[in-house]
Amino acid sequence: MLENATLLGNDSSMDDVSFGGVTAIATAVTLGLLILATVIGNVFVIAAILLERNLQSVANYLIVSLAVADLMVACLVMPLGAVYEINSGWSLGPELCDMWTSSDVLCCTASILHLVAIAVDRFWAVTDLNYIQARNPRRIGILVVAVWVVSLGVSLAPQLGWKDPGYLDRIAEGKCLVSQDPTYQIFATCATFYVPLLAILFLYWRIFQAARRRIRKRPGTIVQPPRERRRILRLVTRRPREESTAFTITRSTPDHSSVSPEKSSSYNGANAPSTTSVLSTTTTTTTTTTTTTTISSATTTTVTKKTRETIEAKRERKARKTLAIITGAFVVCWLPFFLAALLQALYPPLEPPDFVASLFLWLGYFNSTLNPVIYTIFSPEFRQAFKRMLCGGGRAAR
Repeated sequence: MLENATLLGNDSSMDDVSFGGVTAIATAVTLGLLILATVIGNVFVIAAILLERNLQSVANYLIVSLAVADLMVACLVMPLGAVYEINSGWSLGPELCDMWTSSDVLCCTASILHLVAIAVDRFWAVTDLNYIQARNPRRIGILVVAVWVVSLGVSLAPQLGWKDPGYLDRIAEGKCLVSQDPTYQIFATCATFYVPLLAILFLYWRIFQAARRRIRKRPGTIVQPPRERRRILRLVTRRPREESTAFTITRSTPDHSSVSPEKSSSYNGANAPSTTSVLSTTTTTTTTTTTTTTISSATTTTVTKKTRETIEAKRERKARKTLAIITGAFVVCWLPFFLAALLQALYPPLEPPDFVASLFLWLGYFNSTLNPVIYTIFSPEFRQAFKRMLCGGGRAAR
């Protein structure tokens, strides 16, 4: 019986070892693919902007800097994190732990703050009509420098003495974590996530409101050029009896121009009849013809309004969807990690299990994989550049 028990114990140990080996291999493959996808996505964004002339705009400087930050996450942070996960503990010493945690805080903070800088740039572009012309490399450069300076300050604070007393003891136990000093954790989580989150939500809400106002803006009555206005006044003066007819048809013309801006230039187009000719034709017809024209104009106005409302609804849904994806991906990826970090700093017994903590951490890293997709997939220029790079097409015309 003792022999049987020994054999059973050996079988159980072998099963545990084999299961642990399979788990380690699965973890290594999964994390390796995630790192590879992050590197490829951000390299593609950087290469597209460097190679495509039509993408070399001042606004894309922020996208390049964001891609650099996410590429640093993939090259400096994720590989050591993967080794940490596969070995189920830290065995690389305190010096390398300091380097890894500092790089982690620097790159992830820079990635998050770049999202705020992009939101600020978009907010200025939507709310200030003169900002597009005023946007220059110096202005965007100030945003980029501010992002990296703040990130560097947050990441170097523990190395300058803001560490908790049990830092080295944790490393000896196989745990490599950034400083768990409660004051530093509150400062770092607020500067890295909570304040940026509030800023992003506020800015994108204002952007959505401004975009919705523009989408729903009704085109007003066409402003007549001075020459046309004088002709209309002369016609109205000569035929006061038909003033109401002239007014009705003049008010109906904006609805034809609301479909597209190109159709609104009816005063200069060679094929489009001017308001004067419409008035001249209408004022010489009978009362029956005028009534028919008015009914036809009302029907056309109703159809045009319905078409315009449909287009407005589609545009508003697209704007809402885009902003929801941008903010939703950021919140879903980083909120669990920073919520757990803050709760653990305020009340240490709330420390999550190792598996949950690792899941939250890698979910945050996954945001660096998503950023190249989110911030370029809605741009036709980036899509065309990626197609040319993948299919071997030539560069955009210079």
